[in-house]
Amino acid sequence: MSKVHVKTGDTVVILSGKDRGKKGKVMAVSPSEGKVIVENANIVSKHVKPRKMGEAGGIIKAESAIYACKVQVVCPRCGKPTRVAHKLYEDGTKERICKKCGESL
Repeated sequence: MSKVHVKTGDTVVILSGKDRGKKGKVMAVSPSEGKVIVENANIVSKHVKPRKMGEAGGIIKAESAIYACKVQVVCPRCGKPTRVAHKLYEDGTKERICKKCGESL
């Protein structure tokens, strides 16, 4: 099992590719592939075949997966892209924090 530094619901900025600089919310995470799906980013045209009688087929636009290493979490407090640090407490809980301002993510 591999770990990914982003979670579903995080706001991220894309670092490279055709959508560089775009911000969006993470809709799904696939740790086994190391990929994430970000809303309104990496839009691809998907050809859909009608499955039932009367159902329309055609070309739809959908978000495609992007490697997690190509996105960076945006801190909700300082609004900057940041790396994720972890803070351990005495009671055994672990929290993700911003490397730049120290606010919890």
